[in-house]
Amino acid sequence: MKKSAFQLVVLLTLGVSCLQFQSCKEEQRVIKPVVIEFKKEAELVLKNANDSIIKKLDIEIADDEYKTQTGLMYRDQMGELQGMLFVFPDEDFRSFYMKNTNIPLDIIYIDADKKIVSFQKNTQPNNETSLPSNAPAKYVLEINAGLADEWQLEVGDKMEYIKVE
Repeated sequence: MKKSAFQLVVLLTLGVSCLQFQSCKEEQRVIKPVVIEFKKEAELVLKNANDSIIKKLDIEIADDEYKTQTGLMYRDQMGELQGMLFVFPDEDFRSFYMKNTNIPLDIIYIDADKKIVSFQKNTQPNNETSLPSNAPAKYVLEINAGLADEWQLEVGDKMEYIKVE
């Protein structure tokens, strides 16, 4: 009898431990989504060939290796008058893709003179297909898909930006 009472105590102890472990395990499974907030770092103005203002935007700037590699990845939204400007140290042919990017975008390639040289419009979220520029670019502006057409942006239009403190 003593042996079976001992076995019962051991089984009950193990059962309670398993329930506690399971309870802790379930609590650890709660994953809160990370929300990456927009951080205004500059103001950008798009102008047509006659220097008339087309649109003013608040932008984030990607100007180091980490920021240019991650860009707008993992974000679920961006305001209409917001964008991200990639600034590269040199002018060269550029190619972007939409890996881990949940927002459809218009990608605007801009040369060292700050003139638009080409577009990749209405990109598909999370698609890893290469989206190259048609000419060398020093800057790349990402805005919400469809806005380049809505704003009637064209090759030759210009941009200016000023960093904010």
